Amino acid sequence: MAKYCGKIGYAETVESAPGVWEETITERKYYGDVTRNIRRLESGEHLNDKLEVNNLISIVADAYAVQNFFAIRYAEWMGVNWKVTNVEVQPPRLILTLGGVYHGASNWSA
Repeated sequence: MAKYCGKIGYAETVESAPGVWEETITERKYYGDVTRNIRRLESGEHLNDKLEVNNLISIVADAYAVQNFFAIRYAEWMGVNWKVTNVEVQPPRLILTLGGVYHGASNWSA
């Protein structure tokens, strides 16, 4: 079983101007294990196949993670931010299922 150390991105909707709401991302660093490591190519109507992973990452959750698991948008893994498609709460851990590459707002800079 591989070890995990990376940032998890939490989204919070804030009012940036009157009547304008935007998601802001808060990143927190977590440690855990990669319990499943799978990659998948999906063919579609696009020019290139879509790369997805179907990995399970089990992180040791703090109080913030448990209280805000619904706001998790992405997990950094292998230098890329991946969408978190499913979160399972198993105290003291959260089990994150990763999907495709995350293209939304983030605090990550290349």
